[in-house]
Amino acid sequence: MQTEIILAGFGGQGILFAGQLLAYAGMDSGKKVTWIPSYGPEMRGGTANCTVIISDDEIGSPNVRNPKAALAFNLPSFGKYESVVVPGGVFIGNASLINLEFTRSDLNALLIPANEIAEEIGDKRLTNMVMVGAMLNMLPILTIEILESTLTQHLPSRHKRLLPLNFQALQSGAEFARKSREGTPINLY
Repeated sequence: MQTEIILAGFGGQGILFAGQLLAYAGMDSGKKVTWIPSYGPEMRGGTANCTVIISDDEIGSPNVRNPKAALAFNLPSFGKYESVVVPGGVFIGNASLINLEFTRSDLNALLIPANEIAEEIGDKRLTNMVMVGAMLNMLPILTIEILESTLTQHLPSRHKRLLPLNFQALQSGAEFARKSREGTPINLY
């Protein structure tokens, strides 16, 4: 099975790191992977996106046109990528920066207040992990435990102190997605 994912938003939102983490986790799980980053010349505030492919078999091409999942961290990415996700695919939007509703009814779609959840945990830079956790609940290609192990192995030593917060962000995103899909009332704070 091959799963294609697009993560998109502004530079500085941790999009490339989140994609790279998914690729590493796929590799650590014995899968074949590709990770292709794309970003504008600006370090922060410009566009940033990446594609990740995780596959049981050899990957024929790293190009992604119609992904099984897309994570839109901002409004421009929401508008750009909602139409390209395959029917039945997963589309997650960061409700903190997106003030639109989904136009397609054939997607497993979720708007998650990722910035607010990250800030409640203690650091708005955890937004990327909240979004990834939500995606893994809706598209279980990897487990949260594998991502936690991958973070532990691949996070630079200067950032190891942030591991517990990253783990909490992954779990919080997954929990939000689970409760949303069950129709359980969600209390953010």
